[in-house]
Amino acid sequence: MHPIEAEVRQWLDDIVIGLNLCPFAARPARAGRVRVVVSESREELDLLAELQLELAKLDDTPTAEIETTLIAVPHMLADFAEYNDFFDQVDGLLDQFEWSGLYQVASFHPDYQFEGTLPDDAENLTNRAPYPLLHLLREDSVEAAIASHPDVDGIPDANIRKLREMDDATRTRLFAYLARGAR
Repeated sequence: MHPIEAEVRQWLDDIVIGLNLCPFAARPARAGRVRVVVSESREELDLLAELQLELAKLDDTPTAEIETTLIAVPHMLADFAEYNDFFDQVDGLLDQFEWSGLYQVASFHPDYQFEGTLPDDAENLTNRAPYPLLHLLREDSVEAAIASHPDVDGIPDANIRKLREMDDATRTRLFAYLARGAR
C-alpha cells in the first residue's frame, strides 16, 4: 500500500470513523468499499482527467464493490484558496459529463476553513485531512444514508461541539498530522 494511502486510511479510521464525524463512513469502510487513490498529478488538467476516470470507474462499478472514492492530492492544491477555486472546475466536469445528481465531490484539506471562522477554530477540524482530498460520493448512497439517520441536520453541530469540548492534548494527538505538515 502506498504510504499516502495508508495515511489517508488511518485518518479515515481514527478521525472520521473514530470520532464518528460521519456516521455513514464506517459501514462502507469496514466492508472494503472505500477506494483510495493517490494522485500523481501536478497540473489541474491532469487532476481533472484523473477525476473523470475515477467517476467513470464509479459509473462502471457496482456500489457493492466501490461505494466511494477518496483521491489524495499530495503534489498540488496545498493552498486552501486554490483548492477551493478548483471546485469550480470540478462542478464543471460533473455538469459536462451529466454526472450532477449522480455524484458529488466533497472537500477535505489540511487547512480547511469554513466561511466565517478563524483558522484555529475547532470546527474546521471536521474537514481537515492529511492531504487535499476529493471525496467522490454516489448521490443515491448519500440519500439512503440521510434517510436512515434520525437527525442528519444535527450532525454538524454535534461534531463542532465534540471538537470544541475536546481537551488540547487530545486534539493535538489526534490531529498531529496537521502539525507535521504531511502535505
